[in-house]
Amino acid sequence: MGKGRIEAFSDGVIAIIITIMVLELHAPHETTLAALVPEIPIFLSYVLSFIFVGIYWNNHHHLFHAVKSVSGPVLWANLFLLFWLSLIPFVTAWMGENHLEAVPVALYGADLLMCALAYSVLLHFLLKHEGAASTLALAIGRDLKGYGSLVIYLAGIASAFVNVYLAIALYLLVSVIWFVPDRRIEKRIG
Repeated sequence: MGKGRIEAFSDGVIAIIITIMVLELHAPHETTLAALVPEIPIFLSYVLSFIFVGIYWNNHHHLFHAVKSVSGPVLWANLFLLFWLSLIPFVTAWMGENHLEAVPVALYGADLLMCALAYSVLLHFLLKHEGAASTLALAIGRDLKGYGSLVIYLAGIASAFVNVYLAIALYLLVSVIWFVPDRRIEKRIG
């Protein structure tokens, strides 16, 4: 089946996720700069999550640009990814509202881990559908970047209970790894 609907639906869901996140930002009632200080953790949580959602949108676009069609399992795997992405506004708000406490930071990492796992599942079903000789399969190879991200997220979740700033740094490390869309795909398609 064609891939247009899955791309359009995913784009719409991701746009709604970003909208929900920004609606969680509340302007203070006071007009001083000091009134913004309590909002800093909330704003920084939003920025971090916006970057992650943007990274998923970019890489999702690249994945579907490299494939010719989709299957039923691909549709379900995509919904699995969108489910975990749709929880980002909740965990972002909880982490920001609680000023980076250990449990919300760990749950934030757990959601990021599940997003990464869901992305890997989507990739698996796309590769299975497209075949071992497909453009996507040749571009992805062994996917060390994806597996490495899962390990870093696990380390971040565990470290949240020791040092939340280390956990956030590990989550940021994954965003740096993935910030530039997957060049492996661009090189194959390019």
